[in-house]
Amino acid sequence: MASDTQGQPSLPSSSHPPNDSLHASLLPSLPFDLVVEILCRLPVKSLLELRYVCKSWNSLISDPKFAKKNLRYSLTDFTRHHLIVSNFSYYTRELSFTTYPLLSIFNVVAPAPAIQLEYPMGSYKRLDEINGSCHGILCFSDDYSNFPFLWNPSTRRFKKLPPLENLPLKRSCYTIYGFGYDHFSDCYKVVAVFCYPSDNGGYKTQVNVYTLGTYSWRRIQEFPFEDVPKDPGKFVSGTINWLSFDDSNWVVVSLDLEKESYQKLNQPTTGYGKVNLTLGVLRDCLCIISKYDTFFDVWLMKEYGNKESWSKLFTIRELGSSYAKILHMSESEEVLLELKENFVLYNFKNGTSKTAYIQMELHMLEDDGSLMGSEVYVESLMSPCSLY
Repeated sequence: MASDTQGQPSLPSSSHPPNDSLHASLLPSLPFDLVVEILCRLPVKSLLELRYVCKSWNSLISDPKFAKKNLRYSLTDFTRHHLIVSNFSYYTRELSFTTYPLLSIFNVVAPAPAIQLEYPMGSYKRLDEINGSCHGILCFSDDYSNFPFLWNPSTRRFKKLPPLENLPLKRSCYTIYGFGYDHFSDCYKVVAVFCYPSDNGGYKTQVNVYTLGTYSWRRIQEFPFEDVPKDPGKFVSGTINWLSFDDSNWVVVSLDLEKESYQKLNQPTTGYGKVNLTLGVLRDCLCIISKYDTFFDVWLMKEYGNKESWSKLFTIRELGSSYAKILHMSESEEVLLELKENFVLYNFKNGTSKTAYIQMELHMLEDDGSLMGSEVYVESLMSPCSLY
């Protein structure tokens, strides 16, 4: 199915209502196409409840085409964006997930309402990592076996992918994942970069792709540089992106999900010499955080693939942390940051910061032996189990 907007599923044409007598009795004056237009604008929680109104509504709301239509509104509605936080306690050996509306975090009036989620893989002795988010579906991997899994926390739908096979059996191996949407073929893809030691002391890779709706992994070209990625890939503009080194210089390695081929994107010219970089996504654009001794520079690639479009957005100072991950930037010129020990709202116009007003007892504290991870996702009906 074709896509009319890059990076977003194509909208379906209007469909005819099922033969349901309840539909006519409930809404005798509204054409079914108008009912579709009304319902597709509602939040996911309301739609999940409205499935029980009648058979025709249940059929409509359960239709993957309707899910794509509803997604278009969710992507542009800030009230439907959420922060999910994972917290693994080394003391209890339990993994928990909590979600917060982003709007309530930025409003800073009262603690953001927390919703504890029931993790479908169980919680005991699991140290699972969030590898990314796309259209409301989160990609996870565990630290025990080579298979990822997909989860929509809004609908609680879950899919466990088949394990990677025919991998070299060596010590010090690890797998890095990426997850995104190929708008040309209208499908979601998971990319697995399996990294293992080579005989010359470096690392080699075996790269596989899983397309939702199929039943097996496909092997593609190996990662193009010996410096293999350490962090999950970032999805932007139909590509998965990782940081790597080429001739002692930082580069972004980009995998096109349609062509399944790589290209190299040069980093912005910082002018400060050697720095530590972190890759991220901000307002649907690739972003780089340059870490120096006492401050962070945040760069945005406004036009994907164009080196000249790198622009320094702002500088972050006096955070007292060696790590910062940008999660979201609001219209009021504030950014939500994940630090090593907490979350911070930073105003990049006046250079002030404040601790995000959420229930911090659910998250990592430096002295309680816990490990924290986070990701921003949007409410959606998109199902990791559907074949589209």
